Amino acid sequence: MERSRRCAPRRGGRRGTRGLDTFAAEAEAALRACLEGEGAAEGAAPEAKFPCPLAMWELGHCDPKRCTGRKLARKGLLRTLRLRQRFPGVVLSPLATEYVSPADRHVIAQRGIAVIDCSWAKLEETPFKRMRGSHLRLLPYLVAANPVNYGRPCKLSCVEAFAAAFCIVGFSDLATILLRKFKWGKAFIDLNKNLLEKYAACHCQEEVLRVEKDFLASVQETKGEEIDPFDTDSGQEFSNPNRPINSSGLAQSNEESEDSMSTSDDATESSDEQSPDDDGTVKLLQQQPINQLFEK
Repeated sequence: MERSRRCAPRRGGRRGTRGLDTFAAEAEAALRACLEGEGAAEGAAPEAKFPCPLAMWELGHCDPKRCTGRKLARKGLLRTLRLRQRFPGVVLSPLATEYVSPADRHVIAQRGIAVIDCSWAKLEETPFKRMRGSHLRLLPYLVAANPVNYGRPCKLSCVEAFAAAFCIVGFSDLATILLRKFKWGKAFIDLNKNLLEKYAACHCQEEVLRVEKDFLASVQETKGEEIDPFDTDSGQEFSNPNRPINSSGLAQSNEESEDSMSTSDDATESSDEQSPDDDGTVKLLQQQPINQLFEK
C-alpha cells in the first residue's frame, strides 16, 4: 500500500489535451521526417516540427560556437528564456529535490522541457532561483559523451540533458532527433544504454533512485578489482580512455558534414576550451531501440 502511494503517477497537463498515444505518434512522425530530411538534398526538406516545447535559460557563460543549446536554437528546436521567466514544463535544475522518472511523461508531453545553459565552473554564481518552474527535476547518474567532458559522470551538455530526460520518460524518438544533430550524439547512447533502459523501466522517482543506488554500489564493488587489459579471456572490452567511442555506424546529418569535432558548434558548451569542466548544463511505450535508429 505504501509503495503504491509513493509511486502514484504525477498528474500533468489539462483535461481535453492530447493523449500519450497521440503524442507518441507525433514523435514517431517527427523522427521519420528528420530521417527523410537528412536523406534529401540540402534545403530541400524543412526541419521536422518538434511535438513539444523545448527551452533554455542562456547565461552567456559559454562559447556560442560550442554551445549545443544554441545550435538547437539556431535550428528552431528550442527558444531561449529570460531570467525570472517561468517555464510550465519540466525544468532540469540543481535546485530540484525530485528526479526525472516515467511519471513525468504527461508533463513533458504537454508542456516540454527546459534546461539551464551555464558553465560547470561557475555554478556558485549562477542565479538558479531566478529560473523558475513548477516541475523542477534532477537527472540520475549518467556519463557525458560530449567532446569536452567525455566519460565524466553527470557533466552533461544541454542536448544530452534533453535526450536523457526523453529516454527516461519513454520518448526516445525525440532524443534521437536531437542527438543526430551532433557527430558524437550516438556515443551518449552507447555509454548509457543499459542505465537509460533501466531508468525507463521504472514507474516513479523512488524506483529510479533505487536503480541509481544499485548501479553505484556495483561500481564500488568492482572498483578495487584489478583487471588485466591484455587478458583476452577476461570477457572485458577496453578502449583508449582519451578518445571518444568510434561509432562507425553513426549517421550524420547534411549540416554536420560542414562541422569539425574540435572547432564547430556541435561541440559542447565551454567558455574556456582548455578547461574540461567549463561546459554547459546539465520503455513503457513500445519503441524501436534508440541505438538502432542511428543506423538508418
